[in-house]
Amino acid sequence: MVHIKFWGKSDVGLRRLNNEDAFVMESQEGFSALADGMGGEAGGEIASQIFVETASEVFSKRKGFPNRETLEWVKEVFELANQRIFNYTKENPSYQRMGCTAELVAFDNQHFVLGHVGDSRTYLFRKGALKQLTRDHSLVQEQVEQGLITPGKAREHSLRNVILRAVGIRERLTIDLIRGESVGGDLFLLCSDGLTDMVNDTSIQETLSSSLSLTEKVGELIEQAKSAGGFDNVTVVLCEMMGAD
Repeated sequence: MVHIKFWGKSDVGLRRLNNEDAFVMESQEGFSALADGMGGEAGGEIASQIFVETASEVFSKRKGFPNRETLEWVKEVFELANQRIFNYTKENPSYQRMGCTAELVAFDNQHFVLGHVGDSRTYLFRKGALKQLTRDHSLVQEQVEQGLITPGKAREHSLRNVILRAVGIRERLTIDLIRGESVGGDLFLLCSDGLTDMVNDTSIQETLSSSLSLTEKVGELIEQAKSAGGFDNVTVVLCEMMGAD
């Protein structure tokens, strides 16, 4: 069995009055999830909390790793959370358009399954190199892919926070599902856009390459986001593969 070390932290940032991010880490069930709420007022907080609570509920049935594909567990979390958030807004019209972006990575021996919706991100840091595993579901990302703007311009674009896909907004949800191998020493980074809007990939890679402890790396990334302006809530989760018995 592969051992995984988790550490995460969420910070309200310097400009927001409330924190609409939420995260959960469960070493026994072998997963971590992060959500960034949207919808204004308390709506974002509710949506992100529904997502992480749903993840904990679904994966609590996974104790002992029963004979079911990890991908199915991940899909169930997103589909059930989407239904719950969507139903909540139907019953509470003042929270219309409430939703969240979400990341969920689950581990099964030497493999991982990643579920992704929105513009929060998951990265893999392996052997000194940082790779973004997810694709932002955002207007500016589409413009970058169409060659209309450069990645540099996208970071400063006035419409960079326009999201094209989120959990709970529509009755049906399309989920990006990514499977891959994980090896000892791998470091998975889950983060809200409060980090990536403020801190570039080069700085993130340098921090993850450093000799800091897992706890210190999380804290350092959050401090970098705040030093750069801290315009949004910042949530960072690190999952380190420690190798097998």
